[in-house]
Amino acid sequence: MKKNYDTITKFEQALAEFTGAPYVVATDCCTHAIELCFRLLDIKACSLPAHTYVSVPQTLRLLGVDYDWDFCMWLGEYRFKETPVWDSARMLRPGMYRAGQYQCLSFGPGKPLDNTRGGAVLLDNAEHYKRLKRMSNDGRDLSVAEWHKQESFQQGYHYMMRIEEAESAMLKLQDYKDRGQFTPIQHHYPDCRQLKFI
Repeated sequence: MKKNYDTITKFEQALAEFTGAPYVVATDCCTHAIELCFRLLDIKACSLPAHTYVSVPQTLRLLGVDYDWDFCMWLGEYRFKETPVWDSARMLRPGMYRAGQYQCLSFGPGKPLDNTRGGAVLLDNAEHYKRLKRMSNDGRDLSVAEWHKQESFQQGYHYMMRIEEAESAMLKLQDYKDRGQFTPIQHHYPDCRQLKFI
């Protein structure tokens, strides 16, 4: 476990330095990063662009969040209105972090950091950083080496980044920085208002 923790921590630190975020929590994907932020902040309602990936409204439905569609167009990222949470899946650039916000990144195919899979939350709240780390790691306190010796667990989720993905993402982040091309990626998502959720 220590090797996993150290490798993922190094990637989080490198990403924090690059984006300007005081804290970074790596996750297995952006959708789960968004879910954890909504759970952490107990968000009950929001609006979001109709042109987004289908996992986003599916997650809001799972959480029982009341949402409506916004008609704005976006490039690279968008904010869930009435919240401090951002879907920044198609954006990664130096100094991108906004104070007081929770920006959720994606490291999948076709994203700025084109890894096999992965995500992260950028934030500046130290207490929320600790809670998100535990939430994304099955409720574990990673300073306790043997999980069965941890005395109590708050609700957790199996959303941690895998060691292989952290190692790969670290190399790709360095390559991405070296290339110096930080243009947000245009989305090509359909209008989710046309989808039927049953």
